[in-house]
Parts: sequence; structure tokens; C-alpha cells
Amino acid sequence: MKTRSAIATVFLGLLSLSQPAVAGENPISLGLFPPVQIAKETEGVSAFRFSLIYGKNTKVTGLDLGLVTKNTSGMSTGLQWSFVGLNDGDFTGWQSTAVGITKGNFEGLQTGFFNSGGHVSGLQLGFVNMAQSMNGLQIGLVNIIKTGGQFPVFPIVNWSF
Repeated sequence: MKTRSAIATVFLGLLSLSQPAVAGENPISLGLFPPVQIAKETEGVSAFRFSLIYGKNTKVTGLDLGLVTKNTSGMSTGLQWSFVGLNDGDFTGWQSTAVGITKGNFEGLQTGFFNSGGHVSGLQLGFVNMAQSMNGLQIGLVNIIKTGGQFPVFPIVNWSF
């Protein structure tokens, strides 16, 4: 009973902290895969998205959970926790996935087996970390910073400040 109450409290807290929904955004999206989801693929989500199999929206602000989650454009912020997390635009926050790929700018913490970002500001922690350019630290078995890193490829730790 306490667990349900705690989950409800966290969920309500996320809703109250989220920005008001604007045109083209829904506060919540639940779904199996597009188009079987509350928010359309062409809309954003402003508080919470749960995608049982695959979720696709323009952006997510808040908590993003699912097996495979994809944000197609815009700036996503918050916590993306999934097996595969894909962001075609920018992301700020914590991306915790087995495979996490942000094509645009990434700011925050990426944890997982494989982490990849465009320009990364922050920390990448995983087995394989890759950044086009970076202002921060990579810790993992293989660390790659394509432009401007201390080393182009280096084991255990790599950085660029």
C-alpha cells in the first residue's frame, strides 16, 4: 500500500511541476506503439510518457519510460529511462538506457551500454561512449570523442574541457 501511495505521489508531483500543455502537447501519453498511444506522433508530451513497446513524439519534458522511446525534434528534458532511447533533436537531463543516442546537443548524464551524442556537455558512463564533440568526461571501456577530445579514442577515461 505504501508503494502505491509513493508512486502516486511522485506521479502527481511530476504533473504539478510540468509546464502547462500548449498547442500540440499533451501532459500524458500512454501507449503500445504509434498510432496506439494517447499523444499523436506529431505532438509533444509535457509531463509523463509510458511506451510499452515503442513511443514516438516530437519531444518529452518530464519522465519518459518505455522499451523503445523516440523524440523526433525539439528539445527534450528530464529523465529518459528505456532499453533504447533515441533523440533526433536536443536532450537535457539524464538518459539511462542500454542504447542511448542523441543526435543533437546533449547536456547532462548518459548511462548505459552504448551512449552517443552530438555535442555532449556532461558525463557519459557506459561500456562504449561516443561524442562528436564534448565538454565533459567519458568513463567506459571504449571512449570516443571525434573532435577536440584529449584523445580521439581512449580506454577507461577520456575528456575535453
